[in-house]
Amino acid sequence: MEKINLDGVSATMDKTDTEDCVTSSNELGKVSTEYGNMPRRLLYNVSDRTPVQMAIFCAFQQVLIVLSASLAVSSFVADAACADDFPDIKTDLLSSTMFMSGLTTLLMVTLGIRLPVFQGSCADYVIPLMAIRLLNKNMCNITSTYQVKKKAKHKVVAFQGCLILVGVVHCLIGVTGTVGFLLRFVGPMTIVPTILLTGIFLSRATAKFSKVHWGISSVTAGTAIILSLYLGNKKMPCPAWSRRRGFYWYWSPFHQVFSILIGILVGWGLSAILTITGTLTDDPDNYQYMARTDARSGIIATATWFKMPYPNQFGAPSFNAGIFIAFLIATVTSILDSIGDYYACARVCNVPPPPRHAVNRGIAVEGFGSILSGMFGCGHATTTSGGNIGALGVTRVASRDVFWWVSIIYMVFGLVGKVSAVFISIPVPVLGGAMIIMFGMLNGIVLSNLQVVSLSSTRNLAIIGTGLLVGLMIPYWVEAFPDDVDTGNSYYNNILKTLLVNPSLSGGLIACFLDNTVPGTLDERGITAWQDPKKGAQVHQYSEGLEVYNPLIPKGWMKWKIMKYIPICLYTSSGFNTNGRVV
Repeated sequence: MEKINLDGVSATMDKTDTEDCVTSSNELGKVSTEYGNMPRRLLYNVSDRTPVQMAIFCAFQQVLIVLSASLAVSSFVADAACADDFPDIKTDLLSSTMFMSGLTTLLMVTLGIRLPVFQGSCADYVIPLMAIRLLNKNMCNITSTYQVKKKAKHKVVAFQGCLILVGVVHCLIGVTGTVGFLLRFVGPMTIVPTILLTGIFLSRATAKFSKVHWGISSVTAGTAIILSLYLGNKKMPCPAWSRRRGFYWYWSPFHQVFSILIGILVGWGLSAILTITGTLTDDPDNYQYMARTDARSGIIATATWFKMPYPNQFGAPSFNAGIFIAFLIATVTSILDSIGDYYACARVCNVPPPPRHAVNRGIAVEGFGSILSGMFGCGHATTTSGGNIGALGVTRVASRDVFWWVSIIYMVFGLVGKVSAVFISIPVPVLGGAMIIMFGMLNGIVLSNLQVVSLSSTRNLAIIGTGLLVGLMIPYWVEAFPDDVDTGNSYYNNILKTLLVNPSLSGGLIACFLDNTVPGTLDERGITAWQDPKKGAQVHQYSEGLEVYNPLIPKGWMKWKIMKYIPICLYTSSGFNTNGRVV
């Protein structure tokens, strides 16, 4: 017999029962396991094994959050390539996008940073493409359909070739340890404004989605907030079955784990009711039309049943200097965003900040993913998704198992178009409601990194405030007064505007510059707590130690002296015990 404790309530259960039913109380007893005197903050930690059915449902929850973003980025690539009128090219681009998102996520969780992060389609690579497209609005105005399609494929293969080349640069930045070296100068004072500005800037997209129907959006967000926050400390009865006990009931925070998924389903259901009853307009020209469940039903009709992406499916890769420069700039901003997301994910997972070797490995895998994305013809790279990190904080399930399933689901969606099309057709305001709580949680997680910074320091307060102000001010200036940016050449004007309109780049660079030039101690700047795990543990008690970042390499190999000279393979054998305490 095995003794199990659920929040102080003892229950006796046969060991065979716990083996038969993976959702038994033994699994969910992890909810209130304590490390010392501090209650565990997550239902499932990064290294915990999650019951299969729970992992699959949590994975679907994560997938629904970012599925429409994949469609949007893929559509932008098609528009930039003059392929809007060719469903076959658009379908192939979307299939490649989803397949590569799944594959790169699998690589990141197993070989990269090894945190539960999703590698979604990166809009940083699409923005410069759209800028180039706007320079020549008549670029696609060719009378011959054959010539237009030929031109579209020619542009896609140019995207492929340039993406492969910048992917090589991206990968080398990680493999050579360049990123790890730069982390000596990048601390919380840089990361917090950079990622916080991204979250604030995304409020525009959230408002754009939500304004389609504020009622549906509010119901979606309200449901998730009530289940995850107001009822977060409650448990609900759930049915289970085992061979020995048959059917029985156990108590679980089921509603919190799946709060976002339930919120999406409730919002989707409300949208269906309003569509069936005729409450929502059937006029496609009315902005509220996108709140209908059938507004994007055409995606399902045009989607293919099966499509296998393969290298060079559009032709042999080519090169274009302008596109290469645009992608190289996008690579820099993507790396900055990813580093910030790694630290934000570590914070929500209650593990120490990632060491240099782990960040090096994560960036190297992202670069390798860019090479694969170029080979498979995506037209864009993949990068860490901040929205999924926010969802981790809401659901409190941070197990890698979930993201292994996310990668599998995404690859299946890339192969079976009809299935993914059903979920892509989720009404826009439902997605807006989910984004409210996701990015709201992400902003809070980012701010929590300031606990290792001296907030009584005038220096720090001034740097944070200035970084945020500049990051909001410059994009607004470029949008409100675009003619003020004038280099005498429209091409360079658009490149410069593309850089300046990025709030993370503007605010992050000024914060990094000030943090490294204004006198201040490492303790005051919070860098000591990030770079010294034992020092950081004095401020915060972690659920797991640095071992979560160890690469999947046999431990015996790590004893070789040469390993300590490889920037992506440093191994952590001490520093924390399994309870997250300093040893």
